[in-house]
Amino acid sequence: MARARIDETVGRHAVRAVLDGPAERPDLATAVRYLLQALADASPGHSVEVRVPPFGAVQAVEGPRHTRGTPPNVVELDAETFVAIATGALPWSEAASAGRVHASGARSDLSAMFPLVY
Repeated sequence: MARARIDETVGRHAVRAVLDGPAERPDLATAVRYLLQALADASPGHSVEVRVPPFGAVQAVEGPRHTRGTPPNVVELDAETFVAIATGALPWSEAASAGRVHASGARSDLSAMFPLVY
C-alpha cells in the first residue's frame, strides 16, 4: 500500500515554520516527511536508505535494490539537520564534517542531491 502524500501547500508551510523556528513538533514532523517525499521523488530508487528518526525514512537513489536486513547504504540525520541540508540552509559537507550526518556505504554521499527543489 502506498503512503499518503503530503500536500505541497501543507508541506511548504511546515518547512517555512521550521526555518522561521522554533517549530512545533507537528510542523517539524510534517516538514521532514514532506522533504523525504521530495528526495524520493527527485532521486527514485532503492539503493540508499535515508533515515530521519523518529519521523520517517525513504529509500532513494538508483542502483541495486535492497530487500532484507540492514541496507548497505544508510544515511541517518536528526530532523533539524535534515531540514537545513534539504533547504540549502546548511551545506552537506559542513554537516558531515561536524558529525551531524551519519553515512555508511559506497553510495551514501548524497551531497549532489541537495538542496532539494520542493
